[in-house]
Amino acid sequence: MKNGLIVSCQPVPGGAMDDSSHVVGFALAALSAGAVALRVESSRYVSAVRAATEAPLIGLIKRDLEDSPVRITPYIDDVRELAKAGADIIAFDATDRVRPATVEALAQAVREAGKQSMADCSCIEDARRALAAGVDFVGSTMSGYTGGPEPIDPDIDLVAALRELTPRVIAEGRIRTPEQAKAAARAGAACVVVGSAITRTEHVTAWFNDALSEIYSPAPAPVVLSVDLGGTKTMAALVKAGDVLDTVVFATDRAGSPADWLQGIAAATAAWKGRYESAGIAVTGAVRDGVWRAMNKATLGIEGAFPLEARAFETFGVPVVAANDAQAAAWGEYKATSDRSDLVFITVSTGLGGGIISEGRLLRGIAGHFGQMHDPQAGNLALENRVSGTWIASEAKRLGHGCEPKDVFRAANAGEAWALSIVDGVARRFARLCCNIQLAIDPARIVVGGGVGLATGFLDRVTAEIAAIGPSAAPVLRAATLGAKAGIVGMADLALKHKKNLKSL
Repeated sequence: MKNGLIVSCQPVPGGAMDDSSHVVGFALAALSAGAVALRVESSRYVSAVRAATEAPLIGLIKRDLEDSPVRITPYIDDVRELAKAGADIIAFDATDRVRPATVEALAQAVREAGKQSMADCSCIEDARRALAAGVDFVGSTMSGYTGGPEPIDPDIDLVAALRELTPRVIAEGRIRTPEQAKAAARAGAACVVVGSAITRTEHVTAWFNDALSEIYSPAPAPVVLSVDLGGTKTMAALVKAGDVLDTVVFATDRAGSPADWLQGIAAATAAWKGRYESAGIAVTGAVRDGVWRAMNKATLGIEGAFPLEARAFETFGVPVVAANDAQAAAWGEYKATSDRSDLVFITVSTGLGGGIISEGRLLRGIAGHFGQMHDPQAGNLALENRVSGTWIASEAKRLGHGCEPKDVFRAANAGEAWALSIVDGVARRFARLCCNIQLAIDPARIVVGGGVGLATGFLDRVTAEIAAIGPSAAPVLRAATLGAKAGIVGMADLALKHKKNLKSL
């Protein structure tokens, strides 16, 4: 069982398809179309499917327990029951939570039954423990389901991390399109599980119905609390259909902690309570699976990892999604026009960051952190150290001109040699970055924003530097259109997408 599709034949409990004949029908239809195995819930349905086919079966039993959050095959007796019903592989929750039976005990019970085991994991640590206990397969099944708001997309990063531990990886969880299945396979999954998108008619119908309802009977546009938490200031806004209804701006307490900043946002927006249905938070640094980490502590100091989405959900009481601020701005710029070609967004302001839109999808994680690329001409320092407003101001001070970046640009445009040397140097390094991005990603356009990026004359200088380089494929540069509200608008739309996805789960 490898290099193929596993179809999860689990009807909606209590739904119209919740009987053995339908489950068997789903299973045989999936196999006839090329599925290599099946994942089936309950000993009753495992037994029914086993009587109809010899194809590999992954069996599991779901229970809602009062004393444990573990739902998938929590008991040793469940293992024995599934083995007797005919399951070849027995799946169980392998997360590190309060549970009736340990992972080690469940793995041992599966072996004693003469079957193979699949550990449904939420993170790489779960997989390490499960493999140490002797499981045969590890899956990404539980990623995003152990606390806090559920993510939108499948956890492809976890699939890739699991592949570093073992080749026997099964990708599972929120895989709803052929493109997502291909991404999981490319990340190293031996098999890919798809469930709701194939066998839960109620869910698929709801997805299409919701999409059509937006056209045929559109509901009033929801209001979103959108926040841009920066190293200098924090902006919070109420956003409706891309329009900013209300805004509050206050200084970010750099001496505070992420928990302090959330409380500060809650206090500043207390009067808006009840006016918004979801929230989005854009931050400097990297956000993966709702967890926030610093990329450059000089911009905003964050120690270790902070569960931003989960803690924000507790603070605001509505679904929350978080993203890097430049990625949010990239999405805002993408949505601001009718052009749906791929783009790279780069913001040059206090620091240097960016976002990538590929095939209509925002790449998350650390994608677009161009400022953290090393500059070989500067002793391998991060490029942000020489392409940013911070560097412009520090270089001006070094030359005896203590002033802000806007003053440096004013002097450069007036022809003052000291300022020209600073601005032209930044333009030259930024031009090289744009050429390298074009070669690596080949976007249809590179959209440039930020106080430095949109400073008078900067893009003209960058264009001239690109012409001097004479690359084989010259990037097409465009000025950002949304200005300072790009991140706010983009983050609001990401929050709406997140909320729609939660409704469809």
